[in-house]
Amino acid sequence: MEDFAAVVLAGGRARRLGGVDKLALPTGGRTLLDHTLAAVRGADPLVVVGPERAVSVPVRWAREDPPGSGPLAGLRAGLGEVPFDRGSVAVLAADHPGLVPETVARLRAAVEGSGAVLVDQDGMPQWLLGVWRVEALRAAMPADVRDRPVRALFDSLAPVRIPAVGAEAADVDTPQDLHRLN
Repeated sequence: MEDFAAVVLAGGRARRLGGVDKLALPTGGRTLLDHTLAAVRGADPLVVVGPERAVSVPVRWAREDPPGSGPLAGLRAGLGEVPFDRGSVAVLAADHPGLVPETVARLRAAVEGSGAVLVDQDGMPQWLLGVWRVEALRAAMPADVRDRPVRALFDSLAPVRIPAVGAEAADVDTPQDLHRLN
């Protein structure tokens, strides 16, 4: 079996939720973060980039430098915890409770070339819901990552686009999003 890692981006300020730790919010009997961690069970290593908090499975913790410098900086920090160059890595935002292991399995199976990304119901790529070749990410990573968008990196890799099924791509950014899920 191919090496498979996961980098879960768990930073952010949750401004639209009043600054609460949104990843600790419960939905469906577990936290948003634990939903995402369950979707990548079997990944080794399983890296969470963000402030340490209680989780249901063992993880490696990492932080972007400086903290709060954006998801691309978080991705670089997370990749620093992945000890191999061959194989794949799931790169996921931690606020998508509709992700399930089957989602990640579909993305892994679809990886051709550099990677595969989930596309939402509107046809928009969800750049932080993908599986990528580790070597491709490392080769394409810009020298300056602070406050730079991940879209430019991922789009340049021309990933296979996989349509989301159901609520796989739904995220939680507002109280209304959380209410919709509960």
